[in-house]
Amino acid sequence: MEITVKIDKRTKQAKAFFEYIKTLPFVEIEEPRYNQTTKNAIKEVKSGKTTTISLSDFRKQLYS
Repeated sequence: MEITVKIDKRTKQAKAFFEYIKTLPFVEIEEPRYNQTTKNAIKEVKSGKTTTISLSDFRKQLYS
């Protein structure tokens, strides 16, 4: 049976605990490669829901 544990690694204690459990032989660590926003953006690009824009037009939109 597998369980999932989420650890917020922003505290010193959590970092120490995470380093400890990584040493255990029965623990397998799977850290996500991308966050959910990035995953959604990649999915949109692959499905063709995005449009291309030139760098100069992008800068105009960004700074206006």
